[in-house]
Amino acid sequence: MAKYMLIMRNTDESQARMMSTPMDEMIEHVGRYNEELIKAGVLVAAEGLDDPGQGVVVDYSGETPVVTDGPYGETKELFGGFYILDVTSKEEAVEWAQRMPGFPGSKCEIRRVPGIDEFPQDNEWIQKERVWREQTGQL
Repeated sequence: MAKYMLIMRNTDESQARMMSTPMDEMIEHVGRYNEELIKAGVLVAAEGLDDPGQGVVVDYSGETPVVTDGPYGETKELFGGFYILDVTSKEEAVEWAQRMPGFPGSKCEIRRVPGIDEFPQDNEWIQKERVWREQTGQL
């Protein structure tokens, strides 16, 4: 098994379409999809994000990080939320992403989440993280 993150991306237009959809209708579509993921035993986590206008950006381009309140700059694609799935392959993650309810203009980026075992196990920080993961039931 491997973890994959399905990153939901919206354009300004697809975000506007989503926001104009009745909340009950949206919750039903997403709820049915979530139920399929749960029944299949592949859902690890899933969250949607608040309005990007309520967000903050920390820019590390200069010597000192600069904080800017949202909305920020041009938004060609907005990160709208994510799923983390524990599946057997990238192909299975793609299959789940194709079933995700989406709005015209939205996209889903799929990225593998490396496991802690893939990092140097003799590193002090990896060892500390492993202890924390064991203590919190994440291993």
